[in-house]
Amino acid sequence: MSGMDGFDAYSPREIAQRVHEAGLAKARLSFLQIAMLGFLAGAFIGLGALYYVIVASDPQLGFALQRVLGGLVFSLGLLLVVVAGAELFTGNNLLAMGWADGSISTRDVLRNWAIVCTTNFIGAAGLALVVFLSGHTGMNDGAIGRTYLQIAAGKAALSFPEAFLRGVLCNVLVCMAVWMALAGRSVTDKFFAIVLPISAFVAAGFEHSIANMYFLPLAMMLQAAAGETVQFSMLWHNLVPVIAGNLVGGSVLVALVYWVIYRRTPPARAICPAGAASAGDGQQRTCDRARQAARQTQRRSGAGSRTT
Repeated sequence: MSGMDGFDAYSPREIAQRVHEAGLAKARLSFLQIAMLGFLAGAFIGLGALYYVIVASDPQLGFALQRVLGGLVFSLGLLLVVVAGAELFTGNNLLAMGWADGSISTRDVLRNWAIVCTTNFIGAAGLALVVFLSGHTGMNDGAIGRTYLQIAAGKAALSFPEAFLRGVLCNVLVCMAVWMALAGRSVTDKFFAIVLPISAFVAAGFEHSIANMYFLPLAMMLQAAAGETVQFSMLWHNLVPVIAGNLVGGSVLVALVYWVIYRRTPPARAICPAGAASAGDGQQRTCDRARQAARQTQRRSGAGSRTT
């Protein structure tokens, strides 16, 4: 067992350490590694979105069943990312934890996010092109293609605040899925950790920027094939607020919150206020132990190793 009686899983504090270590590894990847893994992640999320549309295109399913079942199959995307290995922008928002304790520089965080987000778009849009050319959208008497157009129209119709807040809520659940997957010791553990949070955000209609990088380009290709005016504005109108919301949800509401809980080193004055030595030998010994524990925590977190 590992800090959780009755469960063969890592404890939340151990998960925080694993997220920290994973962040350091991600920050040290070469450009080529990040780019190729980012391309894969975009395609993997696109495959989950493709699977979702097959369910969403069936009009015989009731609303709740369609949403929940669609969310379950969409989970394929993050399962591929976590188990097979890939670099996903929304999950990499957890790098903010390493930035907060000083072990990853601002430059390295922004470099990772920029490369991963860009290559996620290439992977997702590239998959959309292959799917379009394959004729897949003609399945079910064209219902698949019509569903893509309906999904894209709904996303384009969102106001900035709606898209932003749905992006926030989405990435809270996505990053919690990644966080809980790091508690698992087997593929089965990771499967169950991922499926419920991911199916919840899909069922609730929240906005995932990388999934939208698949949905929107494919809808634009279908518009062009039908001789309609291609609405390029769908991309920036949706992706700008959704990316911003995903960043806030993952970096602030998950990574930084857990950093404060598990990895923040209290300042020395908070551990042992001035004048404690005069309060007696017992309190002085308590302060000494607290300082020693704080130094150990600082060494484990890698504070002072920030690169420039």
